[in-house]
Amino acid sequence: MSKRIARIAPWQAGKLFAVIYFGISLFFVILIAVFSGLLPSGARPHLGMVSLLVLPFLYALAGLIFVPLGCWVYNVAAGLVGGLEISLTDEGNA
Repeated sequence: MSKRIARIAPWQAGKLFAVIYFGISLFFVILIAVFSGLLPSGARPHLGMVSLLVLPFLYALAGLIFVPLGCWVYNVAAGLVGGLEISLTDEGNA
């Protein structure tokens, strides 16, 4: 069975990816904080705690702005040439 994605709701996609980007960047910020804490004091990069705390919010804001923009571009292009075509199967037939 073949289906076509004709439109993506920009605001909903933006909210979803903002949450995803926040979670991913928070994970990496925690890793950076842990590993930089394990380094000797002379070899530590100068990363302020404020910058580490602000980074996930900036990344989420970027997702909230640029994902809807990308969805809008997709919707315009899909209106001109058609949307993405995907194939779906039932789980028993896979």
